[in-house]
Amino acid sequence: MGNSLSNIGAVAGKELRSYFGSPVAWLMMGFFAFLFGFFFFTYLQFFVSRSMQSQFGGGGTVNLNMEMIRPLLSNTSVLVLFLLPMVTMRSYSEEKRSGTIELLLTSPLTDLEIILGKFLGAVGMYLGLLAVTTVYVAFLFVYGDPEFLPLLSGYLGLLLLGSCFIALGLFVSSTTKNQMLAGGITFVVALLFWIVDWMSDSAGATTGALLRYLSITQHFDDFGRGVIDTKHLIYYLSFITFGLFLTLKSVDTERWRG
Repeated sequence: MGNSLSNIGAVAGKELRSYFGSPVAWLMMGFFAFLFGFFFFTYLQFFVSRSMQSQFGGGGTVNLNMEMIRPLLSNTSVLVLFLLPMVTMRSYSEEKRSGTIELLLTSPLTDLEIILGKFLGAVGMYLGLLAVTTVYVAFLFVYGDPEFLPLLSGYLGLLLLGSCFIALGLFVSSTTKNQMLAGGITFVVALLFWIVDWMSDSAGATTGALLRYLSITQHFDDFGRGVIDTKHLIYYLSFITFGLFLTLKSVDTERWRG
């Protein structure tokens, strides 16, 4: 068990060094920070305006978490949808293109150790993106009084949402040598899970309920409100597990072909 964890950690470390050793990763992080900052100051300005209107208009207090943080995290999830396919698109595609996939598959590592290592490496890169956003959020604690637990649950939702996209991206990347194709397919499939509930209103009661359950964003909304529901955790963890399972089968097929 200890040796297996060590192998997974070694693969994850290699993936992280690969990500952060590339200027693309730093450009992506800067781009993510810039867009998050734009959304942050836009919603902050809106919140201050609403607070002033409420204070002088007698409309009661305005909740910082509901009026600013919740929509901010919702917009951040859109950034995640666009950026994470670019993180995962090279995971296996680059190995296939450069020919190093044969060395990887003939190494003493098991397929599961490789997949989990690559997954954790990509999640580590994603955590780096999320860590950049905490610099902005820290200002809210210095100059305001946001509720910590709803904010924490919102970030947990972002982590789970992004991990689903990473698991999906690993599977797609394992099926092709073309990085751009892998990124494009990952984005399209992720987008389908994003908008699938849009058809729920025109579908029947049973089909509509199924479409809403399959929607990856329907499960995210409660996290932004500070609600951690077991059914949402089960959905995200099942999505991640299934994505990694498909990747395992895809890599196993590649091994037999080799």
